[in-house]
Amino acid sequence: MSLKERLNDDIKAAMRAKDKTRVGLLRMLHSAIRNAEIEQGGELPEAEQFAVVNKLIKQRRDSVEQYRQGGRDDLADKEAAEAEILAEYLPPALSDAEIDEAVDQAIAEAGAASPQDMGKVMGLLKERLQGRADMGTVSQRVKDRLAS
Repeated sequence: MSLKERLNDDIKAAMRAKDKTRVGLLRMLHSAIRNAEIEQGGELPEAEQFAVVNKLIKQRRDSVEQYRQGGRDDLADKEAAEAEILAEYLPPALSDAEIDEAVDQAIAEAGAASPQDMGKVMGLLKERLQGRADMGTVSQRVKDRLAS
């Protein structure tokens, strides 16, 4: 089942359960994916759909930090709960060992030898790991490997 099909089924189930919070959040996710498709001019590959989900999760986590700094724990808790719901739509995250293995493999494929080759390596990794690993963490690991 594709992400969009699952999302449509979950929206219907949330509507039947009268879970207004979940319905609103899932509709927002559906709209974000649809808007990305309109911008691209066609159906989004699943990896790019996961990128949209990741973007929304990141926005929620940034909001949590801001709300906590502002002393608004009630809003921070709401945003954190939304991030948890959105995370359900991502594939299982990769372990540290799997990320390290993918980084080593991409460095070997790209023939990277210095930090100047980081773009080539990240290009390969973005295709493979998008939605399954935090790309900031992956970037740091590539940087560390190429610097040594």
